[in-house]
Amino acid sequence: MQQHLADKNIALDLVRVTEAAALASARFVGLGNKELVDRAAVDAMRIAFQSIHIKGTIVIGEGEKDEAPMLYTGEKVGFGDGAEFDIAVDPIDGTSCVAGGKPNGIAAVGISPKGTMFNPGHSFYCEKMAVGAEAANVIDLDAPIKDNIVNVAKALGKKVGELKVFVLDKPRHEQLIKDIHLAGARVMVHSDGDIAGALMAIDPTTDIDLLVGIGGTPEAVITACAIKGTGGQMLTRLAPKTEAEKEAIIKDGFDIKAIRTVDELITSDQCYFAATGVTPGELLDGVRYKGEYTLTSSISSRGRTGTRRYIQAWHDRAKLSKMSSVEY
Repeated sequence: MQQHLADKNIALDLVRVTEAAALASARFVGLGNKELVDRAAVDAMRIAFQSIHIKGTIVIGEGEKDEAPMLYTGEKVGFGDGAEFDIAVDPIDGTSCVAGGKPNGIAAVGISPKGTMFNPGHSFYCEKMAVGAEAANVIDLDAPIKDNIVNVAKALGKKVGELKVFVLDKPRHEQLIKDIHLAGARVMVHSDGDIAGALMAIDPTTDIDLLVGIGGTPEAVITACAIKGTGGQMLTRLAPKTEAEKEAIIKDGFDIKAIRTVDELITSDQCYFAATGVTPGELLDGVRYKGEYTLTSSISSRGRTGTRRYIQAWHDRAKLSKMSSVEY
């Protein structure tokens, strides 16, 4: 029985979790209040987790217990009668996107069996480079960006000038963006959302070929759950922004210079990922309203099989409100 539970594909169960977060937070799209967006998503996600038959522990969450009342690091979630899982949540990746009405705000969750998920501890930022299966073996964090661009373009059978690179529009990336332009590739800048960016880089249905830059370490672990099984690759290296963060990472026992692959971030293929769009993006539509219904667009994946599902759902808000304490 335990083996059966461990082998069960719960990716669709996770979609219901991210759908709940997206539906709840979408009420605040464009209102400029990041706190309301995040609170609504966290509340809804926490409630939705209660219906999943797992014994889950939050490894990457909203903060320590004294900082976040729900989905805090170390919190137990799930119905409590199934297999044990490590859980990484980002109730809203891109709260600024949602609050500001900008693209690529998503709700995301990744899980893997207990003890198989990298815990970044006090690391908040890391270097990242992500590509799809065709270019998985040609990227190198230690190589100049020009070399990576040339190698990725060759692997994809494209001209360098056709290559589209996702980069977060942050001051820390000014030189990187210049170097990409000098190499002859196209830069697609986004204000936030590096989970969405990595998903686009590994997904053959989008125009993004490569993600590069410094983004969130917790987000990298969640993304690794999505990449696992697809044949794609993401290389990461811790990149502390402050001396205090660097000292905390060293105290945690991490080698700052080490490069970690997807298989080192998530060491089991029994992992699952789900994401639901809150605001429109290249990969996922945002939450939309049609009369009494709300429409959502989601993606789910399973590491063991590499299967990805794209899910469109119509939600009857009146019926949902009768079944749940969450306001949709």
